[in-house]
Amino acid sequence: MTAAPISKRAHRFAVGAFFFLAGLSFASWASRIPEIKAHLNLNDAALGGVLFALPVGSMLSLGLSGWLITKFGSKKMVTAAAICYPLILVFIGTANSVWALVPFVFLYGLMGNFCNISINTQAVGVENLYGRSIMASFHGIWSLAGFTGAALGALAVSKGLSPFVHFCFISASSILLIFFIQRYALPTDAAHSGQSFFIKPDRVLLQLGLIAFSSMVCEGTMFDWSGVYFQKVVEAPKELTTLGYAAFMSTMAGGRFIGDKIVTKLGIQKVLQGSGVVITTGLLTAVLFPGIVTATIGFLLVGIGVSSVIPLVYSAAGRSKTLSPGMALTAVSTIGFLGFLMGPPLIGFIAQASSLRWSFTLIAILGLGTTVLATKIKSW
Repeated sequence: MTAAPISKRAHRFAVGAFFFLAGLSFASWASRIPEIKAHLNLNDAALGGVLFALPVGSMLSLGLSGWLITKFGSKKMVTAAAICYPLILVFIGTANSVWALVPFVFLYGLMGNFCNISINTQAVGVENLYGRSIMASFHGIWSLAGFTGAALGALAVSKGLSPFVHFCFISASSILLIFFIQRYALPTDAAHSGQSFFIKPDRVLLQLGLIAFSSMVCEGTMFDWSGVYFQKVVEAPKELTTLGYAAFMSTMAGGRFIGDKIVTKLGIQKVLQGSGVVITTGLLTAVLFPGIVTATIGFLLVGIGVSSVIPLVYSAAGRSKTLSPGMALTAVSTIGFLGFLMGPPLIGFIAQASSLRWSFTLIAILGLGTTVLATKIKSW
């Protein structure tokens, strides 16, 4: 008996679930960074060094990820990566020294990039099935998962659960869900004959990549340092150290679900220009007025600012006239992801040399690059 064909709605649900699990895993890690930092008695520079292992792992996996997806297909890769990604969290939770932690963070970065590329490859395929842009909704699901992960992290902290116990729960739940959804992932990927995985983006794609970089360096800072900022600069009570992170994630997730309507009224360029201004305003608010209320408002603004940037940039890249949508997305996301991964370690080194507030000021300036670069692109 021939199996019934899987509907495009089922494919979309499965890919959305993979996005959710990836966001949940990353947010779970980010929500416990302050406690891991305190447990290992790390200063800002030492934490920056630990966090640097993540982008190293991610960057070293770029070529390998593309080769594996080409050879085995994104369905097998996304299933394997989605299982290993939260599983590595369990090992991170067991680390009792920097030397034990760094290799696991490196592996976490490696597997995180496998997830990123394979999930987005699946998303491009589902988008092709629908014949219209749905990438923003997938990234909105990732953000919603981040908010969920932050809330669970805050709950775990309030209940006195160790990172190990917290991460075991996240890993077991994720693997159980993967068992049910993996069968609905897209079975095959679109062929891209004549195009290697490593490609040189044209000028417009390079500019789009730099816009993504400017936004994602701010995202990476919020994920890895918002809790530390509330702990050290805002001096919030222990139970409120994740408040800024939760505020950021809530507005970023909400913004991505309404972003398409705003773009319809204002256009992509105006939305991106405004996004950079809002990002910078939010970060400077938290720097200049580091109280619990004002810093939370600042982080809410940062979430609003970054919410639409990546979906819009990916949408624009998908309409590239020089590369196929999948390859254009790969080029732009690679440049943008560098900002996401390099920002947090940079924060640590600068904070150790001067202060955390100066670090956030630098990130605020980089965030304004979204506005400047969006202005330079002549046609959208």
